Amino acid sequence: MDSLTYLERGGKAKVLPLYVLHGDEPFLKRQVLLALRQRALGDESDDSAVSVHAGDKAVFAAVYDELQTAPFFHPRRLVMVENADPFVTRFRATMEKKVGDLPESGVLVLDVKTWAANTKLYKLVGDESAIACKTPATNRLISWCTTWCRSRHGKELAGPAASLLVDLVGQEMGVLDQELEKLAVFVGQRQQIESADVDRLVGQSREEKTWIIFDAIAAGRAGEALSILERLFDQGEEPLRILGAFSMQLRRLAQAAYLSGQGKTLRTALEQAGVPPFALQSAEQQLRHLGRPRAERLYDWLLEVNVGMKGGSPLPERTLLERFIVRLARKE
Repeated sequence: MDSLTYLERGGKAKVLPLYVLHGDEPFLKRQVLLALRQRALGDESDDSAVSVHAGDKAVFAAVYDELQTAPFFHPRRLVMVENADPFVTRFRATMEKKVGDLPESGVLVLDVKTWAANTKLYKLVGDESAIACKTPATNRLISWCTTWCRSRHGKELAGPAASLLVDLVGQEMGVLDQELEKLAVFVGQRQQIESADVDRLVGQSREEKTWIIFDAIAAGRAGEALSILERLFDQGEEPLRILGAFSMQLRRLAQAAYLSGQGKTLRTALEQAGVPPFALQSAEQQLRHLGRPRAERLYDWLLEVNVGMKGGSPLPERTLLERFIVRLARKE
């Protein structure tokens, strides 16, 4: 089951004796776990009914014993195995025998990164118990931002504002939530968050950093661009968030290249593509550096590096981003 689908069900979802939270989106795992705890233990639960085990040390027999031990003042016990991949590997055969016979006095939650569909355990657990906590596709993520902003922060997030936020911040949902909270405070008594609010609060600082790198790229100075990128890494910026800021500018350049190919002047094309006035001269230099053939391939390049940074490549995220910058900075 998809995690957003599970969360949307609210209290209607039946409490099952086993859940497997699989995937690499920690924000979604936290939200699903909170919902599980509320549904399994009730609104007034405390930690006395919750047990947590480390996956590299946990023993199945001890976990099973806890599931059989009903807590005082709560309907059942919630037992969680964190980073449970090694736990599943060690006790797979035992779990295959026990998965259909777990005690009703407890709920077992396994937090894993991978959940292979070609295993017997996968089939025994079933779709209702296996909850995929993975970053949704861009369109659904934008829609989630709107829904989450309304339900969690009490503000309406305009569609274009949600799209801009994802472009600027990237697809890490925990970071998006933090930025939505800041935006909700920023707009004060106003009910709606507009694109201008996102641009003012989130976009300017990121865009300024991005522009410095793109100026170096436009001059063909790959080493300087990489040095600036390294400083951003040292300041704690995540590669995917940096790529998110890059994506907005590169999409503008790709759109401007298309418009100029339709007969518009380069300056007009850049303005219509959404390049802010202060950056028109720099963007023009960037586009001239790339040349139309490479600019027309920017969408493909962005997709390639985005897929690679989300698990499609064995290379580290930083390395993929560095290689991308070198590719852009290389003279045509």
